[in-house]
Amino acid sequence: GLERTANKNFGGGNTAWEEEKLAKYARSETRLLEIVEAACEKTDFECNGLLEQIEDQVETWWFHRQQEAPDLFEWLCIEELRLCCPPGRFGPDCNECPSGPGGVCGGLGRCEGEGTRLGDGECVCDPGYSGNLCQSCADGYYREKSSNESAGACAACYHSCKKCSGPQDYKCLDCKLGWILHDNKCVDIDECGTELARCPSNTYCHNIEGSYECRGCDQACVGCMGSGPARCKKCARGYRLKGAKCLDVDECSERAIACPGLNEACINEEGSFHCDCADGYIRRDSICVENKPPAGPEKGLFDDMTDDEVLVLQQMFFGVVICALATLAAKGDMVFTAIFIGGVAAMAGYWLTEKGDYMLDGFLKGR
Repeated sequence: GLERTANKNFGGGNTAWEEEKLAKYARSETRLLEIVEAACEKTDFECNGLLEQIEDQVETWWFHRQQEAPDLFEWLCIEELRLCCPPGRFGPDCNECPSGPGGVCGGLGRCEGEGTRLGDGECVCDPGYSGNLCQSCADGYYREKSSNESAGACAACYHSCKKCSGPQDYKCLDCKLGWILHDNKCVDIDECGTELARCPSNTYCHNIEGSYECRGCDQACVGCMGSGPARCKKCARGYRLKGAKCLDVDECSERAIACPGLNEACINEEGSFHCDCADGYIRRDSICVENKPPAGPEKGLFDDMTDDEVLVLQQMFFGVVICALATLAAKGDMVFTAIFIGGVAAMAGYWLTEKGDYMLDGFLKGR
């Protein structure tokens, strides 16, 4: 913010008058507000939170200490808040980091905690270097020859060498773990052929460069000497030795009644078998029952009848009612006589309709 606003002014119409009356822009409250407001992104809550905590110290430096302490970082972060140390120093009291030719940690590493009030000041060396000031070559590296009087850089040895005089495999002086020195070469030790390997039960030793792995036995084995069913020490349950291999036993074909449940079928699998319901059956309450489709709703009395049959039944019912009314009318009952006449009229009207013609035509045809 200081750099961004270094060449700005009040930006008004009369800059000379404003600077004379309102003080110089360089140390004005206007400039400070511009710097503070733009210091953090609005979404950076950590930055805004820190700025809020040190607001009073920033204002003190801006208005009262800026002339005597022009370096804001040194006054605020190192001296006032005591959160940081100058370069090349570390820890609560800003002690000096170990230094040598080339600077801090010989220029070949970093000082732990440098620039902060934390750390122990030890040198964390770059890859290939070791020592208090990172001046020695680490294990697996050698010192290259230099054309001048300065020390050469540290370069990597052949991958199996712990110490060496050059990058080739025949220039080893000492070997890494898992290798043995022979004629200046590091040869892999086969731990599986010695007593060096330690593998848990039901696993076997597999040699790799510089070490070994313990790999799981085949599922057909109880203990093994290598991979596959031919290297078993003993066959697992559900397997039987056939020739040199432990092979699966087909319990379904060897047992007379492998699945005693009603309507059950035997299904063989590797090392075992299981019982399942035969085709067309499903298991309900641990019993295999026939898999019938769910029953639909019960049919009504007239569901299977055709429309014509229903129509004939309606006519028969209507005819029975007319006969009953005719009988009552014959006895002289005026009420039933009136109902009987109305019913006959309705019947006649029905037979005169197209539907009546259709029914009559069907009746004459024997339908």
